[in-house]
Amino acid sequence: MNRIFKSALFGLSLLVFSNTTLKAQEHPPFWQDIQAIKQYDRIYEPPKNPILFVGSSSIRLWVDFTKTFKDYTVLNRGIGGAVTADIDRYLEDIVFPYQPKQIVLYVGENDLLEAGDAEQVFKSIKKLYTDIRDRLPEVPIIYLAIKGSPSRAKEFNKAKEANRWINNYLKDKKNTIFVDVFMPMLDKNGEMNPSIFKADQLHMNASGYAIWNKLLFPHLLKD
Repeated sequence: MNRIFKSALFGLSLLVFSNTTLKAQEHPPFWQDIQAIKQYDRIYEPPKNPILFVGSSSIRLWVDFTKTFKDYTVLNRGIGGAVTADIDRYLEDIVFPYQPKQIVLYVGENDLLEAGDAEQVFKSIKKLYTDIRDRLPEVPIIYLAIKGSPSRAKEFNKAKEANRWINNYLKDKKNTIFVDVFMPMLDKNGEMNPSIFKADQLHMNASGYAIWNKLLFPHLLKD
């Protein structure tokens, strides 16, 4: 079965599990998504020691993911709508079992809606990073900066400040790279660029991901 069909099937399995009759209060957020991932892994063995892409919907919805990273061993385990604490909660399910050789992490943007300030966003990222490092002290980590989404214009300055906190923390950490996708996504006037987003002005279109791809490729590990 080709990889594109398998990716589509994986997305369908997430949808099925997310619409089960289990009451949400019986489990923590995104529990059904995690069960779908586990079921998928039982059917299709994940690659060994992949570059693991993990985080929120900007990871999950990566345009042409399989085609873009066809020369790499990659695995996408993004969860749409997740905040940093959600990814942290499920490290034993969607990070550690895969024994990744490298991690690409995008999370924190959804935190902006709940966090009182940028420092609170940073503290959640710091805890997630620390929890990953406790188990994977040497695995290279790429953190993609929080993007500025037009639909969340009110959070623009908070995102900018959170990125500053995160960058300052990560810049001297071993085997860790902070990739600034925030500034390159702005237009020539320093404003958010609606043309690189889908109609919802939250999720990127192919042009937005093209910017990310260009910034990310130099840091990815070859097989």
